Amino acid sequence: MSGRPLHYRGSLLAPEGRSGLRHCISVQYLDHAYPADELMPLTCRGRVRGQEPSRGDVDDALGKFSLTLIDTLDTLVLLNKTTEFEEAVRRVLRDVRLDNDIVVSVFETNIRVLGGLLGGHSMAVMLKDTGYHMQWYQDELLHMAKDVGLRLLPAFNTSSGLPYPRVNLKHGLRSPESRTGTETDTCTACAGTIILEFAALSRFTGDPVFEVHARRALDFLWEKRQRNSNLVGTTINIHSGEWVRRDSGVGAGIDSYYEYLLKAYILLGDDLFLQRFNIHYASIMKYISQPPLLLDVHIHKPLLPARTWMDSLLAFFPGLQVLKGDIRPAIETHEMLYQVTKKHNFLPEAFTTDFRVHWAQHPLRPEFAESTYFLYKATKDPYYLEVGRTVLDNLNRFARVPCGFAAMKDVRTGSHEDRMDSFFLAEMFKYLFLLFAEEEDLTFNVEDYIFTTEAHLLPLSLSTAPHAPSPANATVQAPSLPHLSAYVKSLWVGVVRSPAAVSAVAAEDGMRFMQEMMELSSQQQKEQLPPRAVQIVSHPFFGRVVLTSGPAQFGTDLSKSITGVSFFSVPISNGWTPLLGRIALLQRGQCMFAEKARHIMKAGAIGGIVIDDNEGSSSDTAPLFQMAGDGRNTDDVTLPLLFLFYKEGNILLEALKEYREVEVLLSDKARDRG
Repeated sequence: MSGRPLHYRGSLLAPEGRSGLRHCISVQYLDHAYPADELMPLTCRGRVRGQEPSRGDVDDALGKFSLTLIDTLDTLVLLNKTTEFEEAVRRVLRDVRLDNDIVVSVFETNIRVLGGLLGGHSMAVMLKDTGYHMQWYQDELLHMAKDVGLRLLPAFNTSSGLPYPRVNLKHGLRSPESRTGTETDTCTACAGTIILEFAALSRFTGDPVFEVHARRALDFLWEKRQRNSNLVGTTINIHSGEWVRRDSGVGAGIDSYYEYLLKAYILLGDDLFLQRFNIHYASIMKYISQPPLLLDVHIHKPLLPARTWMDSLLAFFPGLQVLKGDIRPAIETHEMLYQVTKKHNFLPEAFTTDFRVHWAQHPLRPEFAESTYFLYKATKDPYYLEVGRTVLDNLNRFARVPCGFAAMKDVRTGSHEDRMDSFFLAEMFKYLFLLFAEEEDLTFNVEDYIFTTEAHLLPLSLSTAPHAPSPANATVQAPSLPHLSAYVKSLWVGVVRSPAAVSAVAAEDGMRFMQEMMELSSQQQKEQLPPRAVQIVSHPFFGRVVLTSGPAQFGTDLSKSITGVSFFSVPISNGWTPLLGRIALLQRGQCMFAEKARHIMKAGAIGGIVIDDNEGSSSDTAPLFQMAGDGRNTDDVTLPLLFLFYKEGNILLEALKEYREVEVLLSDKARDRG
C-alpha cells in the first residue's frame, strides 16, 4: 500500500529501527535480568521470586525458568533475528531448569512456558526445513515442552477434570512438600485455556494424554454452562462444578475460554468446538454486547447487568470477532476502546461506561494492539495504522525508561511500576510489528499458523496429526485439512467462508459505524436523551401500537413539540424519491445519520425513521441507541430523526406491507388513543 508509514516499524524498540527487539532483549533483559524470569525496568535488575516483595497471584507466573527468554523465542524468528533465536535456544537448553521447588500457576505456565517452548519448536523446525539455520536441532525444545506438560498433568487429577489452579513444579500436587492441592476454585479461563498447547503437545509427540485431559476440562465447562442463557460464570468449584462467581462477560476470568473454543476448531479441525463457540457467541451478542460496550451480566438473569464498568482484557474480543467474521461489532467496540485509549494514553485496567478510570493501572497489556492488527488485516483500512501509531507513540512517550518499558501504576498521573511482564515482548512486539510489516519483512507465511492467547505460533498442519478421539456423544466428524487451511486463510483476510460470510460491503459498513462511534464518543458529556415514541395511528391500529425508538443528537427536539410530527410514512430504498411532507423510512447503512436527514429534507420529508439492519436487534435486549452527528455542524437539520431496532422496525414494515400506507406519529411519548 502506497503511503504506508514504514518509519513506524521499529520506532518503539530502539533508535536503530529493526534491531530494536534484539537491543531490548539482549541489552536490557539478558544483560540486566537473565536468568531471572522478568526484567525490572526501573531498577535495571531481574525479578527473582522470593527476593522481591510478594505481589500475590501475579507472581504465580514466575517459576525460576527464565520466563521472558522462553516467552519471546518465536518473536525473534518473526523479526528475522535467526542468529539471536539460535543463541536463545542454546541458552534455554543449557541453563533453564524445570524441576524447581516452586508453586506456579497452571494457566500462566501453560500459555507462557509450554506455549513458548512449542512456538520455539515450531520455528526451529521451520528454519531447519529451509536448510540454512538450526541444522543441529533435534527436537530439544519439544522434549522440554513434554517435561513441562508432565509437570502440569497432576493438576488435572480431579473428579471433574478441571485443573487445580496451581501446581508445584518439583513435587506436583498434594504431597507434603508441594504446598498446593488445597484450592477449591478456579477461573473459567484458567481451566478452559489449555486445549491449544496440550493438543499441540500431544500431536507433536504422539502422546494423546495431554489432549485427552484438556478436552475433558472443556467438556465439563460446557456441561456446566447455564442452560437458559448459554453463558458461563467467572469462577467455578473444581470439585463440585458449582459456579462460585455467576457474573459473565468476555473480560477477565473468562476471556480466553471463548478464544480457545474457536481457535481449537481452527487448529484441530473438530466441529464440536465450533458448535459450542457459536452457541456461546449468540448469547454474548444477545446479552453482553451492548454496542459498543461489553458489559457483564448474571448468568441466571442475563438481562440484569452485573457491573457498570469494563476491564481491559476484553480488548481482545474485537480480534476474536474478526476471526468469527463479525466485522461491524468488532469495529464498534474497538473504536470505543480507542477513545478510552486516547483519553488516558493507555487502557486502564478497568473503566466506566462513560470512559472514566475505575482501576488506574496499565501493565502494558497487548490485547488492544492485537485487535488493531486483526482489524487491519480484515479491512486494510489505514485508519488502523494510525491507531497503531498512537499505541507506539504513547509507549515511547510515557512507558519507555532506560532499561525497557515500565508498566503504568496510574494512567492519570503517568506514574510507573517496576514491572515489565513477559507478555509485553511475547505479544505486544509481535502484533505491532505485524501491523506495520510489509510482505517482504516476513520470512515465512504467518497464515500457516494460529496464534495462541500468548501469541505463540502453532502450525495448522497439526490438524492432520494423530489425536485424541472426540467424545462419544460427538456426532460430527472433523473436516479434512484442505477445508481447515482454506478456512483459516480466509480468516486472516477477514472473509470467513464458513460459518459466516463477510463481504467488502460489510467492512465498509463497519467503517461507517466506526465514524459514528467516533462522533458519539466525542459527545460523551452531552445530556443523555430519553427514548422517543413511534406510534401507528391510522386504521386499524388507532394508536394501539407504540414502538420504542432512539433519538438523534441533532434535528428537531420532540420533547419541545406539543403535537409531535405525524403523516403517512414512505419506505425509501434506492435513490431519493420526492417525499412531499411524508415521513421517510430508511435502512441503516450507506451513509451517516446526519447525511440521511439532509437527503430526505431535500426531498421534502418532514421526518425520518432509521431501521437497524442488524437482524434480531431489539429494544428489549439492547440499550437505547442515540444517533450521533457526522462531526460537522448539524444546525441545518430541522426535522426529527428516530431510530428503531430491527424487531420494532419490522413491525412497522409489516404494517406497511399489508396496508401500503400507514400514518405514524413521532413524539416524545405516546399520545392518547382518542
